[in-house]
Amino acid sequence: MKDMREYLEWLERRGELIHVEEELSPELEIPAFLRKAMYGKKGAVLFERVKGHPEWRIAGNLFTSVETVRETLGVSKLEEIGERPLKLLESLPLGLSDKLSSLGKLKEMSNYFPKIVRKAEFTRNVVEDEPLDFIPAFKTWPKDASCYLTYPLVCFSDPRGVNSISVYRVMLLDGERGVIHWQIHKRGSQAWRDYLERNDGKMPVAIAIGSDIGTLLTAVSPVPYPMDKLLFAGFVRGKGLELYRLPNGVLVPANTEAVIEGYVDVNELSEEGPFGDHFGFYDKPSERNELYPVFHAQRLYYRDDPIYYGSVVGKPPLEDAVIGKAIERIFLPLMKMVLPEVVDVNFPEYGVFQGVAIVSIKKRYPGQGKKVLNALWGTGQMALTKVIIVVSEDINPHDINQVIWAIASFVNPERDVLIIPNAHTDALDPAVPNPPLGSKLGIDATRKLPLEMNGRTVEEVEEDPRVVERLEELFRKYLGG
Repeated sequence: MKDMREYLEWLERRGELIHVEEELSPELEIPAFLRKAMYGKKGAVLFERVKGHPEWRIAGNLFTSVETVRETLGVSKLEEIGERPLKLLESLPLGLSDKLSSLGKLKEMSNYFPKIVRKAEFTRNVVEDEPLDFIPAFKTWPKDASCYLTYPLVCFSDPRGVNSISVYRVMLLDGERGVIHWQIHKRGSQAWRDYLERNDGKMPVAIAIGSDIGTLLTAVSPVPYPMDKLLFAGFVRGKGLELYRLPNGVLVPANTEAVIEGYVDVNELSEEGPFGDHFGFYDKPSERNELYPVFHAQRLYYRDDPIYYGSVVGKPPLEDAVIGKAIERIFLPLMKMVLPEVVDVNFPEYGVFQGVAIVSIKKRYPGQGKKVLNALWGTGQMALTKVIIVVSEDINPHDINQVIWAIASFVNPERDVLIIPNAHTDALDPAVPNPPLGSKLGIDATRKLPLEMNGRTVEEVEEDPRVVERLEELFRKYLGG
């Protein structure tokens, strides 16, 4: 779908869009309504009248379900998206015969590449005086320090020329300044440090509001660096993303509703928070002496009749739970490429994505469970996962009762529980005394081989197949199967 508006029309036809005609405020009222709707699985919401911002409408809960996301992206399963960049890697020629056979594949892959356009709808209107005041930013919880942009598409490129489009919450200080909460392990923080080391005083940045679902999903995805995220958006969308170059040089999605053009002064830092985050607690970086860069807004561009998109977070399951499950499916093929023994993965929605992961593997040798634990903690955003449970391939990681049975049956704690102290962790984790420094828990709940049991073997019970065969007719008669 070409943009957010077309997606809203599609949701309307499916009966998944609620229109709210009453005037509501983006401060507490609209966020409260969105949470209530998402907890009740009522679908997306479009607020037709916004208090204090008559120019805008507001859309929320766009990620209504994993099934809806899959259908709008036009795939039979979300794993197909993760397979697309792998096919590009497979197309890279190694010899002359490979070069000839790969030409067709490379041409097919080029359909996913972004392209720059000269026109964009959002350039129709411009605000240069206190541009941030024009935006209906959310105050999502009563004790939030300010209004926040909660799903801003923060666009920038690092000194190497790698483009990024990422989601970092932005706390508004006034009509011209906001604080970008990019944690130390994020692309934005690394780009900022690269600019700082080069003594470049200003880092060009733009913040886009609203886009098609594929681009919105890309922005929050853990795309491995240095892959260009604007390229990865094409893999998610199924076709290349059209981009518009702003006067400050930053590339932004041409289909966005609004764009804030500006810069980060790499030498200017500010306190940030508190903010009620997805764990369901207030995050207070200022109490940990964490400071974040200040974004300076120079001007705002917006479409006629603009629609603001904001997400709300809190105790699960809210919209971010759907996003997390979609990302889980998309990135499974990439995880399998790094670790071929991986069969499946589950990030339970109540594990708030970074809290708990369950991974099933095809086990072939002793100690392989611990090998996978350590490998995952060293891979991309999995480095932030606090608890990882590894099970054998016959255990469904999405069936929590099966996982519990595997833990009870195959785990000897002194052998199979791994604790790593003083490890990097999610800065938002409310259980950690000194974030982003915490600890990890790994549980090897795979079936143990004789070498791991000092030669002891245990035999699992099984039905006598001859008895089952004799009773099949009675099973059908009395048990229905």
